[in-house]
Amino acid sequence: MEFNPATLDANTVYRLMVHSILPRPIAWISTVNADGVANLAPYSFFTVASCNPPVLSVTQVNPRDRLAKDTLTNLKATGACVVNIVSAALAEQMNATCADYPPGVSEFTAVGIARAPGVAVAADGVAEAPVRFECRLRQIIEISPEPSGGTMMLLDVVHIHVADSVLANGVIDPQLLDAVGKMGGNGYTHTRERFDLARPVYRPD
Repeated sequence: MEFNPATLDANTVYRLMVHSILPRPIAWISTVNADGVANLAPYSFFTVASCNPPVLSVTQVNPRDRLAKDTLTNLKATGACVVNIVSAALAEQMNATCADYPPGVSEFTAVGIARAPGVAVAADGVAEAPVRFECRLRQIIEISPEPSGGTMMLLDVVHIHVADSVLANGVIDPQLLDAVGKMGGNGYTHTRERFDLARPVYRPD
């Protein structure tokens, strides 16, 4: 079956993308608003934008009922956040923060999630997250202001916390990290089943 995005509604395009571009890593982002209320929300349109300098990329798919989610609003106000990596042990708590809490309610408090004070930024992280990237806002790129449009947040990494429990010989061990990924709909996946393929070396004849 072939599809022309120009003839499809936004929801159909969304479903085609989120059910095929997977598994997606999850950025569980903690921010604080101008009044000091902490926010915590997961985003699965998340990747590395640069390693030198270290920059993360997170995209908000614009909600239908307002221009921005609390995370983007808070980033614009304070410029600080923590990107928490979600382990399998934290999956249910992460999912609980998906609820549409009003801006004055902190998901940390509502769900009962322990905080870890930021080292380099004025935002708390998730204490039990095995990896935390403390970030400052670098740039916001608005792709489209329409509902289901995209707004990209580029984040400068200024401090990284890695729990000793996920390190093996000084390197993060994916088995110990036990991260989860996002699938389509309500689906998630473990990262426990893996395989290796040696990168080939091109040799001209």
